[in-house]
Amino acid sequence: MANFFQVAEERRSTKVYNPEVEIPREELVEILETAGRAPSAWNLQHWKFLVFDQKDVQERLLPIAYNQQQVVDASAVVAVLGDLEADKNIDPVLDPSVKKGEMTPELKEILTKQIKGAYSRDQYPRDAAFSNASLAAMQLMLAAKAKGWDTCPIGGFNPSALVSDFNISDRYLPIMLITIGKPLKEARKTDRLDIRNLIDWAE
Repeated sequence: MANFFQVAEERRSTKVYNPEVEIPREELVEILETAGRAPSAWNLQHWKFLVFDQKDVQERLLPIAYNQQQVVDASAVVAVLGDLEADKNIDPVLDPSVKKGEMTPELKEILTKQIKGAYSRDQYPRDAAFSNASLAAMQLMLAAKAKGWDTCPIGGFNPSALVSDFNISDRYLPIMLITIGKPLKEARKTDRLDIRNLIDWAE
């Protein structure tokens, strides 16, 4: 088991991958399972993963990602999608807890009212899709690194083209692409701002 702090320290955004390396789907599923354990509001799990692990579909993705070569050279690319209708997950998420006696029906009713109230606000579904799916995206990259794979989050792509070319339901909002693979070239080291300059202590 990799040390978390070592994984967090060593994770960098890799952009030059070995195109000959394949990643087994079983390993991708394990990484995505860990990503799916990320926290989310009411545990609604506001994400879906669209996986590109074949060169032909990665070639179709290339122009959508503004011809970034890493998209085709990576072993796989994961499009992280945010769920705009995560309130539809209420029963699948909460009913097992009720059935096992871990949650009372009364608590489920309270949570359901909270969720429905939040999703009645215009901006909330989009905000929740971005914030919660981004938590899963970060966990995905750390899980991949822990298993010896490098990654790179990509915000530079055409979301509307991704939706139309790959028939993505309007329930889902493209958040980012994440490339996964083995590096041909070590990722460029980057410095960080002094964290003390980014901390304010509330009084």
